Amino acid sequence: MTGVVLYELRGAAAWITLNRPDRRNALSRELIEGLDRAVRQAAQESRVRCVVLTGAGSAFCAGMDLEELRQSLSAEAALIWQDAQRLAALYDFLYRLPKPTIAAVNGPAVAGGAGLVSVCDLAVAVASARFGYPEVRRGLVAAMVMPHLLRHVGERAARWLLLTGELLDAREAFRIGLINAVAEDLPQLFQTVEEWIGYLIQGGPEALARTKELLARCTPQALPVEELARGSAEPRLGEECRQGLAAFFEKRLPPWAVPSDAG
Repeated sequence: MTGVVLYELRGAAAWITLNRPDRRNALSRELIEGLDRAVRQAAQESRVRCVVLTGAGSAFCAGMDLEELRQSLSAEAALIWQDAQRLAALYDFLYRLPKPTIAAVNGPAVAGGAGLVSVCDLAVAVASARFGYPEVRRGLVAAMVMPHLLRHVGERAARWLLLTGELLDAREAFRIGLINAVAEDLPQLFQTVEEWIGYLIQGGPEALARTKELLARCTPQALPVEELARGSAEPRLGEECRQGLAAFFEKRLPPWAVPSDAG
């Protein structure tokens, strides 16, 4: 598999690499479709005992491709709904994958990229990585990642991340439980991943799958995937999102962030 998603078998692990380094691995339609195919391929191959997700270049994933989103705002509402539903389904499939998953976070993981980290079973990040959900600053809502984020960090930290849009460094992400470990550099990151693969393949495949199934049942999702996708799609149809994206591309504050005169 080539193109915007790379798929490589290394021993018992399938390494899936987001491969849009020039766009900081932003989640375009093509990348989401490629990632979905790669994860489903890993699910079907009996040789694969675990899946590693990482990014090419200096970023893990910068989140949604905002340029593609901006272009889609003039399209029919059905297209926006389909985009949201497709990403929500990918998150859910990764979360429920019977095989263990590891996020090898080689750089910033923001918005939808942080969402990918949160649906993986284990996560290790380089010290220079940053995490956050700045969607509200663009007039968007990080609806699809909410249940996964809450499972890891609890409501207080989740509210901080989702409402302020501030970014955390890797050590703070580790402290609040968003990731399992911090590596000083890329060699240590990949060394840690290889060690974890060694731990995981010592477990019986059926036992691991059953453990993951029971974990999912122990932490039920309050809202169905379709409703979370709708919560993400609906703000994209509003004027606030249009203003937020315009401000982002014009490198200025959106109108709601500009202090009013105290007059």
